[in-house]
Amino acid sequence: MNKEVISDKQGITLTILFIWGSSLVIGSGAGAKREVWLAILMGMIGGLLLSLIYARMLYLFPQQNLFDIVIHVFGKYMGGCIIVLYSWFAFHLGALVLRNFGEFIITVALPETPMMVPTALLCFLCIWASKEGVEVLGRWGEVFIVFLGLIMISTLSFSTTEMNINNIRPFLFEGWGPVLKGAFSSLTFPFGETVILLMVFSCLKRRNSPFKTYPAGILIAGLVLTAFGARNILVLGSEKTAAIYFPSYLAVSRIDVAEIFTRLEIVVSVSFIISGLVKISICLMAASRGLAKLAGLEDYRFLVTPVGLLMLNLSYFVYGSIMEMVEWAFKVWNFYAVPFQVILPIIIWIAAEMKIRTKNNKERKT
Repeated sequence: MNKEVISDKQGITLTILFIWGSSLVIGSGAGAKREVWLAILMGMIGGLLLSLIYARMLYLFPQQNLFDIVIHVFGKYMGGCIIVLYSWFAFHLGALVLRNFGEFIITVALPETPMMVPTALLCFLCIWASKEGVEVLGRWGEVFIVFLGLIMISTLSFSTTEMNINNIRPFLFEGWGPVLKGAFSSLTFPFGETVILLMVFSCLKRRNSPFKTYPAGILIAGLVLTAFGARNILVLGSEKTAAIYFPSYLAVSRIDVAEIFTRLEIVVSVSFIISGLVKISICLMAASRGLAKLAGLEDYRFLVTPVGLLMLNLSYFVYGSIMEMVEWAFKVWNFYAVPFQVILPIIIWIAAEMKIRTKNNKERKT
């Protein structure tokens, strides 16, 4: 099997698209109300701090992914247990995002269509993309990121005619409590989810590439999400933004510039699905690589199709309704994800530093 390699630019692109994923669809920073933009900004800062830990782990063990690192640091058995946990996390996250997009498509476009139809079509595309590998996904994302950037800049510009500055006043009316709650929510969804990229970023070109791709990707994606959060509040108001399932879609649907630029939500929906496809594909790739590592297989592609079909089935049963989906995303996920995004990475990082230091000391003595 040929070694896959992606450039720093492609790594940044994949990080951006991964973060946008479902966060563009259902929003981020829930609970912060009119200060949602500030909550997302604070969550992004927390994500940048986490990214330094993630990047450091990849730097200590170049050309290795998270699964290789934990085996090297903790050994076969304890490392295997950690691999099981992270394989499940990637698999579960992929199923949740797949369901997010299924609900989005059914709600805004195809209300009479069975849920399995759009999710199955999207899942088959993700299976194909995962089998092609991260290098092909990086090249593909590098092309589409320009298209998505133009769409986002255009919709933000056109939305200015619908904005009302009074929707964000008064500032911090309810204090810092809701903002901190929203910041925590934003940290775990979507910025902390970039821990999944540790499982596929063994293919970066240079050893110091993680220190470029991670912070740059999080910064760019975070600033866009901050702008979108502020736009949604300015256009819809805090009460309506909190009451609807897909605020960005509704905010864009209100654009009407001289009756020429209208119905732009159709184009935006396509951009949502493109970023979602990248996120689900990376989750599927990560879960398959973890299982392949446990099974001692050299190539994870053999497992992509069965894992993808299992992910499709889980996405169908994971929620009973769209209300449960939103409840999970903004109230349960925050606490469920913290061990995978914060606690375990810190433990692995500290153990890796100690392992490398012990190894260097032994080499000096000999």
